[in-house]
Amino acid sequence: MRISIVLPAFNEEKLIGATLQAVHAAREAFTSIGWDSEIIVCDNNSTDRTGELARAAGATVVFEPVNQIARARNSGAAAASGDWLIFVDADSHVNRDLLADVAEVIRAGQHLAGGCTLRLDHAPWWTGFFMLGLTTLTR
Repeated sequence: MRISIVLPAFNEEKLIGATLQAVHAAREAFTSIGWDSEIIVCDNNSTDRTGELARAAGATVVFEPVNQIARARNSGAAAASGDWLIFVDADSHVNRDLLADVAEVIRAGQHLAGGCTLRLDHAPWWTGFFMLGLTTLTR
């Protein structure tokens, strides 16, 4: 099994390093069960060093000249070689437990797609109510 982790990124120079560090560590969930994985960053016409930093962190970098998140995701997906695609925003941090859960769901063979709930770090107290409402609405 091969998993492609795709990160669309526009001007994420300040955050891409920490995000990729988290993704690299989380990929252990796949490695531990004998699965291969790759990280693809789609540089969505950044004007900073996003692509350069992503390359230096070991990601495959592709370029999308039109600033649009859907185009960036699609360009990243087009470059992917995995059996499954996981999309992660360039300012988000995944962890090993999350990817282990994803692997479990894939192994079960009963799902075509999925999503996850969000937790905002360093956010005002009232955002918890907003996130609860958003999660309830989207489910």
